[in-house]
Amino acid sequence: MRTSRWLTTLYFVILLLGVLVALPNLLTEKQLEYLPSFMRQTKVVLGLDLRGGSSLVLEVDAKSLKRDQLRTALDNVRGKLREKQIQSTSVRIIGDSIVAVIPDAGQRQTALTTLKELATPISSGAFRASSSDIDVSEQNDAIRVTLTEAGIKYRVNNAVDQSLEIIRRRVDQVGVAEPSIQKVGLDRIEVQLPGLQDPKQLRDLLGTTAKMTFHLVPTNVDMNNPPVGVSILPGYTDENQRFPIYDQVSLDGSVLTDASAGFDPQIPGKSLISFKLNTIGAKAFAEITRQNIGKPFAIVLDNKVLTAPTIQGVIPGGSGQITGNFTPKEASTLAALLRAGALPAPLTVIEERTVGPDLGADAIKMGLYTGIAGFFLVALFIFLLYGLWGIIADIALALHTVLTFAALSLIGATLTLPGIAGIILGIGIAVDANILINERIREESEKGMGAMAALDRGFKHAFSTIIDANVTAAIATILLLWFGTGQIRGFAVTMLLGIVISLFTDVTIVRIIMSWVVREWKITNLHIHSFFKFIPQHTNFHFMNARFIGIGVSIFLSIASVVLFFKPGLNFGIDFMGGSQMAITTKAPADLATLRSTLGQLGLGEIALQNVSNQNTVLIRVQQQDGGEAQQTAAIEKLKTAVKTIYPDVTFDQIEVVGPKVSGELATAGFTAVVLAAIAMMFYIWWRFEWFFAIGAIVTIVLDTTKMVGFFALFQLDFNLTAIAALLTIVGYSVNDKVVVYDRMRENMRLYKKMALRQLVDMSINQVLIRCIFTSTTTVLAMLPMAIWGGSAVHNFAIPMVVGVVIATSSSIFIAAPILLFLGNWWHHHHEGRDLIEDKPQRSQVKAN
Repeated sequence: MRTSRWLTTLYFVILLLGVLVALPNLLTEKQLEYLPSFMRQTKVVLGLDLRGGSSLVLEVDAKSLKRDQLRTALDNVRGKLREKQIQSTSVRIIGDSIVAVIPDAGQRQTALTTLKELATPISSGAFRASSSDIDVSEQNDAIRVTLTEAGIKYRVNNAVDQSLEIIRRRVDQVGVAEPSIQKVGLDRIEVQLPGLQDPKQLRDLLGTTAKMTFHLVPTNVDMNNPPVGVSILPGYTDENQRFPIYDQVSLDGSVLTDASAGFDPQIPGKSLISFKLNTIGAKAFAEITRQNIGKPFAIVLDNKVLTAPTIQGVIPGGSGQITGNFTPKEASTLAALLRAGALPAPLTVIEERTVGPDLGADAIKMGLYTGIAGFFLVALFIFLLYGLWGIIADIALALHTVLTFAALSLIGATLTLPGIAGIILGIGIAVDANILINERIREESEKGMGAMAALDRGFKHAFSTIIDANVTAAIATILLLWFGTGQIRGFAVTMLLGIVISLFTDVTIVRIIMSWVVREWKITNLHIHSFFKFIPQHTNFHFMNARFIGIGVSIFLSIASVVLFFKPGLNFGIDFMGGSQMAITTKAPADLATLRSTLGQLGLGEIALQNVSNQNTVLIRVQQQDGGEAQQTAAIEKLKTAVKTIYPDVTFDQIEVVGPKVSGELATAGFTAVVLAAIAMMFYIWWRFEWFFAIGAIVTIVLDTTKMVGFFALFQLDFNLTAIAALLTIVGYSVNDKVVVYDRMRENMRLYKKMALRQLVDMSINQVLIRCIFTSTTTVLAMLPMAIWGGSAVHNFAIPMVVGVVIATSSSIFIAAPILLFLGNWWHHHHEGRDLIEDKPQRSQVKAN
C-alpha cells in the first residue's frame, strides 16, 4: 500500500496536465481567448452529428481506371510495334489484356523483348510483391500484355493520393471552415464538411472528374450513325441535346490556369464562365482558332458538351468564355472544378450523410444533459453505498472523465453522440472496479483485519478480477475499432480510453487516496457503512435448486428469439440494407397519407414513413435502388423535390445514403466482429481459468446474444451499426460479469476441495451476489438517462444496453453457474479422484475476487 514520493509526484503531474488539456472543453469561445494559444488547440472536435454538416465517402472507380490503363497500354503496344516495324495481324483488348497476334516467330521474339521494356518496376511500400505493373508473356502465335493486380492497386493508391489534394483545393474554393479530408483504406476518401447543408453541391463538387477537353465539331453528321472517329455527346445542362465531336483532342484542359464565374454583359442575368490558358495553351488555342474560323469548337467536360460556339476569329490572348444555361450556383461550382483541376480517376459517392444544424444543437444538448444525469446518478449511488469511501470513488470518476476528454484532445479524436455514450458507459464500467475493491475491503474488515491490512488484501484480491473484466471488455472494443466505421469507431475509441484510464484513476489513484486517509486519520479498523442497510450483505439462496428452471426459461426465450428473428424478423437499418433515409420537420403536423401518396408516385419502390418524437417530425425510408450508388443519391433529390411541393417550409434534419457495396461490407464486418469477439473471449477465459469455464461462458454468450436479437426483433428497433456496437458491448459486459462469479468459484474450489460442487457453487454466487447487483445497477444508472432522453441517435444503443445488463447479470447466476455444475459433475464422474481445478503452478498464484 506504499507508493514512493517520486511516483506520487508523477501521478499528480499527470492529473494536473490532464485537467489543463481538458479545460478548454469547458470554456466558451470568448473565454478561450484568455488562454495561451497552445491550450486553445486542445479542444475536442465535435462530429457532424453534434454540429451539423455533410459527409461523403468516395471510392476510386477502379474499373474506369483499369479501362483507361488498358487503352493507354494498347496505344503503347501499337507504338512500340510500329517503332520496331513488327508486322501484326491484330492488336486489340481481350478481357483484361492486350493481345498482339504476330505470325512470324522471329519478330514475335523481338516483340516480346521490346514490349517488356514497357513494364514499370513497382517498389513502393505494400506493393513490393510484384516487380512490375504489367506482365508480358508469349502464347502460341501471340504476345499477351496483362495489367498485374499489384500494378492496378498501385495506380489506385496513387489516384487516391492525387485526388486528396485536388479535393482539398475544390473544398477550399467553397470556403467551408474546418473540413476533414482523409484517406480510408486503399481506395476511399472520406470528406466531412461542417455546416454545409447542400449535399447535392458537395456531390457535384467532389464526384465530378472535371476532365476538360477542346474538340472540333464536324458538320452534316448522321446522329444515329456517326462515322469512325466521331462521337455523339449529350449537353452538360440538357442531356436531350446532342453534339457530334471529333474524338481527337485538339487541346487538353491541363493548360487551363484560371476560371471564374460571372455574368454576360450583353444578356443581363445570364451566367458564364471565363477561363485563361497558360502560354503553351494560348499559343495552341490561337493556332486552332486561326485554322478553323467559321467552324464550331466544342468545350467538353466529363464527356458532356458545355458549349460549342462557332469560331468568329483568331483568339490570341488565351482567354475565352463558356456560356450555357447555367444558374449562378452551377457556374460557380463549374469554375471551382476547373480551377482545382481534373481528378486522375472518377470518384463514386458510396455513402452520404447530412445532419442539419438544429438537429446537431439538440444532440449536443441532450448528450450533455443525459451525460451529466448519468454521472450524477452513478456518483449518488456510490456515495449511498459506501459513504466517505464512496466520495473517494466519485473523485476518481470525475478524474476519469477529465482524463478521457484530455486523451481525446491529445489524439485529435472527433467526439460524436455514440462517443458520448461510450464515455457514459465507460463511467459505469469504471465504477465496477471501485465496487469490487470496496466490497472486498469490507469482507476483509469483517474478518477482523486491521485497516491497512484490509486495504492491502482488498486491492490485491480484487485486482486480478478487475484485469480479467477489463480485458474481456477491451476485446469487444478493439474488434469494434477494427471492423467499425465512422461513429462506431468514435464509440470504440472513447470506450477503450475509458477502460485504460480506469485502471489508473479507479485503482491506482483510489489506492493512494484511501491509504493516505487511513494514515492521516489514524484509522485502525475500516468500517464501510452503507445507506442501504436494509439490503442483506450475506445471503444464503439455493440457486442450484432452480437450475433446471433457469436453463429451461433461458432456452425457451432463446428459441422464441430465433422464431422472432425469422418472423417478423429484424428491422435492418440502411447500414445493412442500403438505400436512403431522410428525417424531416414540418411547421404543421405532417399528413402521412398525403406524403405516402405523393412519394409513392416517384417510382422509387417501397417507401416507409414513420413519425418520430412528434407529429411534425417524419422519418422517410426508401429501399435500395437498382443500378448502384449514383441511383441512391438521385433518389434523394427526387424525394426532396416531392416533399417541398407539399411542405415548402420543410426542414431536412438528417439525410443518409448508403450504397449496396457499403451495406454489404458493413453487414459482413458486423457479423464477423460479433463472432470473433465471442471466440476471443472464450480463449481468454480458457487461458485464465479452465476449459469448462470457457464452455460455460461461450454457451451463455450464445444464449444472451440470441435473446438480445429477439429483443430487437420484438420491438422492431433499428438493427444497424449502433445495434452491433450494443451487441458487442453486451457480450463484453456479459463475460465481464461471469469473470466476477468465476473468480470466486475458482478461489473456493482451491479453499474447499472436499466441499460438494453444488454447495460450493451456491456459496460462491451468494458471496458475489450483492456486488454483481451493484455493478449492474451502476451501468444501468449510467445509461438510463440516455435511453430515456438521448434521442433516436443513441436509442438503439442505450435501450438494448439497459436490457442487456439485466440479461447478462441473470445469466451469470442461472445459466453460467449451472453449466459449470453440470460439467463439473461430468468431470468427477469420468475422472474419479481428480480435482476439478488442477493446481497448475502458473495459475496457482492468481488470487481470485
